[in-house]
Amino acid sequence: MSENIILSEKDKKILLDSIRSVNDFPKHGIVFKDITTLLNNKEAFKLLMNHLEQRYKSYDLDYVAGIDSRGFIFGAALADRLGVGFVPVRKKGKLPSTTVCEKYELEYGFDEVEVHLDAFNNEKNVNVLLIDDIIVSGGTANAAATLIKKLDVNLVEVCFLMNIQILDGAKKLRDIVPVYSVLEI
Repeated sequence: MSENIILSEKDKKILLDSIRSVNDFPKHGIVFKDITTLLNNKEAFKLLMNHLEQRYKSYDLDYVAGIDSRGFIFGAALADRLGVGFVPVRKKGKLPSTTVCEKYELEYGFDEVEVHLDAFNNEKNVNVLLIDDIIVSGGTANAAATLIKKLDVNLVEVCFLMNIQILDGAKKLRDIVPVYSVLEI
């Protein structure tokens, strides 16, 4: 595996500089990390996707799963580059066929993520990478990882563009699966 493939400080700066910070969104006191500015920066997006392709090309992956919704962007692009299938992990009620779901706690209440029961074509022990843009508290990522493991596949790693370390979400997730973050903030 390619665990030792890391970005240079120069490349990390290019990625960080391409991500816009929006104060007080979606509510007062939050600094939202807007990746749309990375997506429309062809050099930064290509740099990121080249890095992820190099990292994961030796992992013998069968599928990349992306968390709703920004994980779809990176996950589908990476799956295409690696020549593997893509599986969307959706918010509850968004998938049309039989699903399996996992509930997780929010600041005020609960939410659920789900995948189709046959998301991995009913194959067992296939290698899956889970990807999303950002991890903060880790609730959604933990639920998605748990959900994927319920389908008897090998979840090899969870990948994030950014780990915002304030709430230790990645640290908690590492208790159940290896975690890689391109950028640590």
